[in-house]
Amino acid sequence: MGRNVVIVGGGGREHALALAAQRHGHTVVCAPGNAGIGRDVVIVDVRLDDHEGLVALATARDADLVIVGPEAPLVAGLTDAMQAAGLRVFGPSGAAARLEGSKAFAKEIMTAAGVPTAAYETVVDVAHGMAVVTSLGLPVAIKADGLAAGKGVVVAHTADEARGALRASLDDRAFGDAGASVVVEEGMTGPEVSLLAISDGTRLVRLPPARDYKPIGEGNTGPNTGGMGSISPPADVSDELADTIVDMVHRPVIAEMSRRGIPFAGVLYAGLMLTPTGPKVVEFNCRFGDPETQCILPRVDEDLIEVLIAAADGSLEERPLHLSAEPCVAVVLAAGGYPRAARSGDIIDGLDAASATGAQVLHAGTDADDDGHLVTAGGRVLAVAARGPDVATARKRAYAGADLIHFDGRQMRRDIGA
Repeated sequence: MGRNVVIVGGGGREHALALAAQRHGHTVVCAPGNAGIGRDVVIVDVRLDDHEGLVALATARDADLVIVGPEAPLVAGLTDAMQAAGLRVFGPSGAAARLEGSKAFAKEIMTAAGVPTAAYETVVDVAHGMAVVTSLGLPVAIKADGLAAGKGVVVAHTADEARGALRASLDDRAFGDAGASVVVEEGMTGPEVSLLAISDGTRLVRLPPARDYKPIGEGNTGPNTGGMGSISPPADVSDELADTIVDMVHRPVIAEMSRRGIPFAGVLYAGLMLTPTGPKVVEFNCRFGDPETQCILPRVDEDLIEVLIAAADGSLEERPLHLSAEPCVAVVLAAGGYPRAARSGDIIDGLDAASATGAQVLHAGTDADDDGHLVTAGGRVLAVAARGPDVATARKRAYAGADLIHFDGRQMRRDIGA
């Protein structure tokens, strides 16, 4: 039975969700979407902070399900506003979304739940911060407590770097109120992995593990980005390890949130490091990851929308999802100048040719110019995702599609999934 689905957001993650819904016969509206998403589904221009407008849109569309994609509207309480209007919504309440909205709160929950994570302390002035740096030893992670659009984390390898990061956040307010307090955390080493689980506040269903590639340059060099590509599953994360992580991390956190009267219903994204002493949590997100969603959802071989509806209704069935055994690789095409000052307005060629290869082309930052051409309109412009019988084939297919797409200044890592 086709459902009416409203997806809030306008990036690659939301495009992946929209295509996953369409694949099973659901009718999708995306707000605000972007010009590329608008080639596949209806888009309506409603701002993410216009909760009243988004509620009105979902009501007018007789939505069977609203999916809130980005973190900011979740932390700002959009789910609560939707529920107050009698709408079924997938995404945690504003109170539960503090798991992403406040790193200090997430650390407190992890400590109470016995979840493995790095030693830390929360500080509000530079002197206290440097005292913590001294006690933890270098390297340390300096993290703005609140939402900083993925830019509020510095890994400091020297005392001067740590002091500079603390001053930028606490004294110069480089991240506004989000950096008024800072979590200082011991440095961890090891490969990173993203593991997402859908919850109805009590029960859990695990999604396949993924890995994203943050630095702009090949070999993980250069400044960090929102993610230059992703792979699912990573070779070093078996299903058994993924299940163990859910039991170590997701279940205790869901139970602790419930115990506090702030049940977490939505997708709990755990960013982990596989340290020499075992998996430890780096951070939580309260929504689907980006660009992990772009390589995870093509592997889900069942109707995800019905699973999300069950989670929203509190009737989730604990069972393994039907997944493709085929790995998936997603390669991001970024604008010139990203991640510092991204160019925009460059005409994009080759989209239809890329799609014709069978790869999935997902629009993250695209717009239409006055002549109707699709142009770049964001740091991360597109992701090209492909499955294959093995990682080598999936990579070959993803890059074959990506190589057909051109725009001035295009940046693309060649080692995603290598």
